[in-house]
Amino acid sequence: MEATAMIAELADKAKLAARTLIAASAGDRVEALIRISEEIVSSEVEILAANATDMANAKRDSMAESMQDRLLLTATRIYGMADGARQVSKLPSPLGKTLRESTLENGLHLKQISVPFGVVGMVYEARPNVTVDAAVILLMSGNAALLRGSSSAANSNEVLVNVMRRALSKTNISPDVIQLVPSTDRSTVAALLHARGKVDLVIPRGSAALIRTVVDDSTVPTIETGAGVCHVYIDSEADLAKALPIVLNSKTHRPSVCNAAETLLVHESVAAKFLPVVLSALRDLKVKLNVDSKTAKVADDNKIAVNSATEENWSTEYNALEMNVAVVPSLLAAADHIAKYGTKHTEAIVTQSDANAAKFIALSDSAAVMVNASTRFTDGEQMGLGAEIGISNQKLHARGPMGLEQMTTTTWIVTGTGQIRA
Repeated sequence: MEATAMIAELADKAKLAARTLIAASAGDRVEALIRISEEIVSSEVEILAANATDMANAKRDSMAESMQDRLLLTATRIYGMADGARQVSKLPSPLGKTLRESTLENGLHLKQISVPFGVVGMVYEARPNVTVDAAVILLMSGNAALLRGSSSAANSNEVLVNVMRRALSKTNISPDVIQLVPSTDRSTVAALLHARGKVDLVIPRGSAALIRTVVDDSTVPTIETGAGVCHVYIDSEADLAKALPIVLNSKTHRPSVCNAAETLLVHESVAAKFLPVVLSALRDLKVKLNVDSKTAKVADDNKIAVNSATEENWSTEYNALEMNVAVVPSLLAAADHIAKYGTKHTEAIVTQSDANAAKFIALSDSAAVMVNASTRFTDGEQMGLGAEIGISNQKLHARGPMGLEQMTTTTWIVTGTGQIRA
């Protein structure tokens, strides 16, 4: 079937099935998520087998190690997906909330309430956990899901969608609220992005190139999730004992994800003391280091191998064990560097000065700012959202980790007693 017709058919199925979501109670949606969680756990062997096929293909095709890490499913990650569904099920329903209410002088009663978007398309790369995270968040917020993952995760995504649809078949909610868009045909992405009138919203999640393609080409409204060129700034007033583990965790805990730090900025007043320690620790953890001239001198004095950073390095999201390091003369200089090279995702400051923290926050035009904490905490589950559909670094509608509330829009309800406008 031609891609445009295929997407139209899938969207129509999803829209019709979404009526079962509209008719469902909050309790019905909770039950559906619990069923999905249980079905994922009981299908572990089936899921791992499908993922093993994808991993074998990835190795055959020499996929980058960072992407292989995103693709890989383990028993722990499968249980994490199941637990994420349960965590979302425990959250308050985001639907039908009264956001504002008033009565006008003419007697009209106004109420603004939260409602679903409708049919939401997801375009994402490699990570099969997004298949589950997106589906359960959209389901709990009353939206139908069109999921278009990458061909590299085709087998994993197909099994996960089948598992979730199987779980929904045991509930009052139609399994057709979750639709998998075939990933073997590249034209399905373009068809999804141009399905205006059939699809209400598209959310990309993946590389900067993927996100830019979706935002630039889509005629369907989009929420832009962002690449993560994240920074850690070590202030002149930093507790260096805290600074070291924060830097190491931000970079090496899981370097392939968007909230991993890519650049370390160190105030010149603490550089002589801190740089030998942090550079040595990063080297021992196999982190490739790209540095400015001041850092290079410290590294040379301590016999630590480094590379001279290029202009391109400062704006690169590595998603790997690679990091930039620079010495800055002031907090303002750090903020200027971040403004020039950052992607408005997550920035971190390590400082004991409340005034310096407040200044850094004010100067950081980003979706999240960490004070004395790892950049890795910009995460829906870590922030109590249960799971996330993505991290938005745009400024309209949603910013930061997007959970249930961010997957709703609003309706105005105006109730009168026969009023007409003069």
